[in-house]
Parts: sequence; C-alpha cells; structure tokens
Amino acid sequence: MNYIGIDIGGTNLKAGLVDEDGLLLAVKTMKIREVSDPDALTDTLVALTRELAQEGGVPMEEIASVGAGVPGVVDIRTGSIVYTCNLPLRNIPLRKLFKRRLGLHLYVENDANCAALAEFHAGAGQGSKRFVTITLGTGIGAGIIHNGKIFHGGNGMAGEVGHTCIDYQGLPCPCGRRGCWEQYASASALKRFTAQAQLGNPDSILARVIREHDGHVSGQSAFMAARLGDPVGQQVCDMYVGYLAAGIANVVNIFQPDTLAIGGGVSNESDEQLLHPLQQLVERETIPCSAGKKTRIVKAQLGNQAGIIGAALLGKKKRI
Repeated sequence: MNYIGIDIGGTNLKAGLVDEDGLLLAVKTMKIREVSDPDALTDTLVALTRELAQEGGVPMEEIASVGAGVPGVVDIRTGSIVYTCNLPLRNIPLRKLFKRRLGLHLYVENDANCAALAEFHAGAGQGSKRFVTITLGTGIGAGIIHNGKIFHGGNGMAGEVGHTCIDYQGLPCPCGRRGCWEQYASASALKRFTAQAQLGNPDSILARVIREHDGHVSGQSAFMAARLGDPVGQQVCDMYVGYLAAGIANVVNIFQPDTLAIGGGVSNESDEQLLHPLQQLVERETIPCSAGKKTRIVKAQLGNQAGIIGAALLGKKKRI
C-alpha cells in the first residue's frame, strides 16, 4: 500500500506520495491561496491527493490513508483543526469533510509533530527515546516524542513552545500574549530584524546584499553579510542566535530530551554561524549535568520533506 502526506504551511502546501518503505514517489508544492473556507481547503487537499496518485502511477484503491500536518492545534480524535495562530483556520472538521469527498481516512496532526515523527523514525532522532524537534518557520513549533510516541499532553496541545514567553512585556503576538518566543526566533522574526538593520544601516554590506537580491530580505541575508565580514550582519546573527538559544534552553530544562533537532530553512546555515554558537549558548544556559546525560543539539536531517513524510507515517504507524 501507499500513503500520502500533506504539509499545510504558513505560505505553502507540500504533499508527497510515500510507499511502504518510506520512499517518496512523487511530490507537489503549491502556494496557499484560500484556506479560510473549509470546503475550499478540503477541495484543495482532495485535488492534491488525486494528482499525486496519478503522478506516482498508483490507483486510488492502493492509497491506504492520507495524513495532514497543520501549523496549530488539532483534535486528533475527530481529525479537526481547532486553532491556528498564523492562518485563519478555526474548528474545521477536516477528516469528516475529506472522507465525505474521497472516502479515504485522513489523519490530522500538528505539523511539528509530523516533522518530529519523521525525524525520529528516519532522521536525526533515530536511537533516541526522548526526542524533540524545533521547527523554525513562519512561527516556531515543537514535536515531542517520548518512548516512540508523540506526546500530546492532556488536551492535545503539547508542543506549542513558540508561545512560551521570553519577555513578558515584549512584542505582541497574534496569540494574544506578549514576548512569545516565536516573535524573536522564528524565520519571520529573523527577516524582521534583518529589514530593521538594513534601514538603519543603508551603507552596510547587509544593505548591499539585499539590493543585489532585488531588495528581497530573506532569512539568509544577515548570514550572507556576516560571511562577508559585515559587522551589521553579524550583529543580527548574534542577536537571533541568542534569542534562539534562550528558548531552546527552556525546552531542554523542561523536557531533558536525549536529542533536540532544529529544522526549517534557517537551520541550513553553516555550523560555524548557527549550530556551534547555539550549542555553546544552550550549554551555558541549561542546568548542568553529567557529560553522558546532556541533550545533543543537532540539525534535523530530512529538510523540507520531514513534514510530508511524518504526515504520511501517521497512517502507516496506525497512530489512532
């Protein structure tokens, strides 16, 4: 049998067809257009499922299940999207709508949990009993694996680390709080810091790098400038890694996982610029313990495919 995983991101929909061995047979990506309307969202997911089966040369009757990763809170029992902070999705009975149209069972899960499940079985978390992934994107999510299973907490909302506070009088967050970690350490926050630094330093190498990319500010801009010896770019990188380390230290102090992996586009930066200084800061900020018991801070290994593979694995692993 085959499985389909769909990753509903803040700006993109990514989907993949996966076989019994976890091999991706076909992948499709599309921009998010209309998600606020439940029927429009469901129609899009159904269309993606049909297109992937066709591209992979797989009859629909050989699709065992479909999984969808969502950037927010889901009810895994009913397959409903309860709430998302960065998309207008509220109380959508996605499984019910999907099955009514296509007749296939749909597993719905938080997207960071999907990424964690994929990394645990096929990536950076292999061999760990307690594993956490931190996904840096439009917001910040976490997936927590304990003894091989996704940890959901008593109400299914565990892992919303992006909405833990690192400055209670800090920046406002769409969730209603102030000072949420994702306002300082998400990819969106990095872009904002970079844009502010560019405006304040129009003659810097950072500003030149952005101009050379048609004025586009990306999560890579500051790191690129820093590699060219720009103190402005380096200042942005140092500030960002500091904020990232502050939140990761909180996660380590609370959960004490064997391994913690960071994923998302930002994690692709060089070890010298991101991972090594991050490891040093987390080491300094976490509760001391014996060398053999320390949490390993690593990069996720499956890249943009983690959410897809993890969503597909929901059905294969018979989560519910």
